[in-house]
Amino acid sequence: MANKETIQLVEHFEGCKLAAYECATSKSLPRDKKFWTIGWGSTFYADKKPVGEHDHITQEQADELFENLLNEFEAKVKALVTVQLNENQLGALTSFAYNCGVGNLKSSTLLKKVNAGDFIGASQEFAKWNKSNGTVLKGLVVRRAKEAELFLK
Repeated sequence: MANKETIQLVEHFEGCKLAAYECATSKSLPRDKKFWTIGWGSTFYADKKPVGEHDHITQEQADELFENLLNEFEAKVKALVTVQLNENQLGALTSFAYNCGVGNLKSSTLLKKVNAGDFIGASQEFAKWNKSNGTVLKGLVVRRAKEAELFLK
C-alpha cells in the first residue's frame, strides 16, 4: 500500500471528478481514438473496461477504484525495479507510472538510472516528462518537480 505522501501527491494532481471527462492527452486524437477519465484519473475500471464518455460514479466508487489502481501501479513499478527503494522513492515512481504509464517508465532513462543506483541522476529525469502531445504543461512541470522532491526525501 502506498504511503500517505504518495496518496496525497497523486490525489492532488489528479483531482477527483465523478463524471467522465476527456484527458488532455486525448484531445488531439481522432474521435475513435479518444479516451475518457473518471474519479482520481482512472481511464479504466477494475474489470479493465474503459471509461465511457457519459459515465458517472460515486465518491465511494472513485476512492475504491483509486486504491485498487494505485496498488496495481505500485506492484508493476516494484516488478521493474531491481534495487532497494525507500517508500518515498517507490511512491514517486508509482505516481509517475500512474500518470505516464508503466510502459513509459519501463523504457525510460529514469528507470535505467534508478536500477543503476544513480538516485540523483534519476531524480533529474522526472523533469523531462513535462509534455502532453509535444506541449509543455505547467501542471506536469509542477507534478514532476514534486515527484522528484518525494523521490529524494
